[in-house]
Amino acid sequence: MRALILAAGVSRRLYPHTYNTPKCLLDVGGKPIIHYQLEALNDLGVTDVTMVVGYHREMLIDNIEKNFPDLNFHFVVNHHYFETNTAYSVYVGREKFDTEHLLMNADVIYPSELLAKLFDSNYENALAVDVKSCGREEVKVIDGGGNKVVAIGKDLIEEQCLGEFIGVAKLSSEFVDHFVRSLGTLIDAGGKNDYFEAAIQPLLEKLQVNYIDVSEYPCLEIDFIEDLESARELFKN
Repeated sequence: MRALILAAGVSRRLYPHTYNTPKCLLDVGGKPIIHYQLEALNDLGVTDVTMVVGYHREMLIDNIEKNFPDLNFHFVVNHHYFETNTAYSVYVGREKFDTEHLLMNADVIYPSELLAKLFDSNYENALAVDVKSCGREEVKVIDGGGNKVVAIGKDLIEEQCLGEFIGVAKLSSEFVDHFVRSLGTLIDAGGKNDYFEAAIQPLLEKLQVNYIDVSEYPCLEIDFIEDLESARELFKN
């Protein structure tokens, strides 16, 4: 099992905090956000990590190589980080994204136990979902029964949704192969600024994707200043 982490974005919605610092290096609870994820991977013995970088990448690379010498990093640069989104970042990293993987957004904070629950699940393809009521901003999923995901995206009807996909997934080699092709189709159609979930949606009818309920753990995707403040309160101890 390998990991692909998406850490290229500019994070304009967190200005001024991200003027001179990539979002995933912002301090929460005494350490950078990305350290929570890398510590969780290290605990699981997942040591082969590809990271798609862009904004302030030299600062990010220096930090994680210094603090995680036991992990084997591969860095792929998304040079178009100002005008693209996560679908393009995954596609940029596709040469390293060629077997079973943990796929992770770098701006999500959670304890190691959350990733371990996903990693240890019996499902070949599993999305970590915070079961709760959602608003318009969250990437949401619809439960088709039997823990099966039948729809994913931001624009789903909120009342019909199970909860928020937090941007952490375990994917089989078969799924990764279909996913990369779906991303290529999306990008060729002009979807460089789409989220990668837009390339998952067309696959849900032909490949089984399940969800793991992670609502028992503190977790938060950090997009806005209010999210950063909430995370610092949640993880202050």
